[in-house]
Amino acid sequence: MKVKELITAIKENKFDENLKAVYVLDEAVKAQKPRYIEVLNTFGELFGFNRDVCIMSAPGRTEVCGNHTDHNNGKVLAASINLDAIAVVSKNEDNIIRVKSKGHKMNVVDLNNLTPDENRFGDSTTLVQGVAAGIKELGYEVRGFDACTASDVMGGSGLSSSAAFEVLLGTVLSYLYNDGKVSEVDIAKVAQYSENAFFGKPCGLLDQMASSVGTFVTIDFKSTSEPVIKKVDFDFSKSGHSLCIVDTGGNHSDLTDDYAAVRNEMESVAKAMGKSVLREISYEDFMAAIPELQNKVNDRALLRAIHFYNENRRVDAAVECLENGDFEGFKSIIIESGISSFTLNQNVYTPKNPTEQKLSLALAVSEEILKGKGAWRVHGGGFAGTIQAFVPNALLDTYKKAMEDIFGKGNCYVLIIRPVGGTQVI
Repeated sequence: MKVKELITAIKENKFDENLKAVYVLDEAVKAQKPRYIEVLNTFGELFGFNRDVCIMSAPGRTEVCGNHTDHNNGKVLAASINLDAIAVVSKNEDNIIRVKSKGHKMNVVDLNNLTPDENRFGDSTTLVQGVAAGIKELGYEVRGFDACTASDVMGGSGLSSSAAFEVLLGTVLSYLYNDGKVSEVDIAKVAQYSENAFFGKPCGLLDQMASSVGTFVTIDFKSTSEPVIKKVDFDFSKSGHSLCIVDTGGNHSDLTDDYAAVRNEMESVAKAMGKSVLREISYEDFMAAIPELQNKVNDRALLRAIHFYNENRRVDAAVECLENGDFEGFKSIIIESGISSFTLNQNVYTPKNPTEQKLSLALAVSEEILKGKGAWRVHGGGFAGTIQAFVPNALLDTYKKAMEDIFGKGNCYVLIIRPVGGTQVI
């Protein structure tokens, strides 16, 4: 369908069912239409209104349970959210990929050059190049396309805007040239490969997998080369709750050492026991070794190891609750996870600046409002940034106002769990 034809069809509600399959709520569908039309018009102005186009989407993600476990081959529970990156795309015959993202420069990739270059690490164009290279290495067809994209996944929010972009590109190549046959898992792995080998960021697989697979998904990283991925059947829209992400502010730029210390200290325990990561050691063996370990590692490393083992069990328990429709039990596990992150993993504030505790404040106020009714925990890496809360809809206005009175208007994002991952919408 041509650009202007598609704009007219969207205005005339002809694709409402397509949009609802992704965004669930009628009001969300209504809100998406102007956004889709804006990107369509941008595409037309850049590449021509006479092009045949389609529209793809890939969601941001939220970590639900399994805080700081994946880097030691642990278990996580994550979910896709209704914030997403979308792309209006059209094939070209140039063997070139052009991607113009709103607010960013045009990314241009010649498909005759798909070799990583360390001198270009950190350039967003390399993400496009890496995804194309990864899809091609899997044996799928990779040819040129032109695209305009827009994303409402906030950067720096812990919702994985970069993973959404990478998965979006993989989804485009899957549907545009391969009839949608590239699997969700392969797209996630390609997205991680792109970020690792081409962009130069040594990220794990959690973010890309949650974005690509969609809905609630549990991932067991015991084998990092072949993680066990399972969708969790639970209709969040019927839970009577909203998912809130509260951005408390704070700068992540000086926290690199704090993030690294979590992984390094967990691994120091494993190495003291002759292994590489904690997952290679049983909980029972670890507990029995604590007296001896005290002379080999610091105390915080032992606390973080205890968090790791218990958090893995909480992931299994949370999944079981969701599969059994026990949302009250699920919420109690989320609260336990948050307490463990605070007291054992200790990633709610940085010891470099112990008087600045915006995450702690957000969690304390959340408990005052939601105790006995909702759930709350630190979100993502921690130390600064965001918390997560499952808020009964009857308390949503009260909670949102309280958070925004403290942390600023617009800093409490009300989300839903999206039922699909990377997909072709239209």
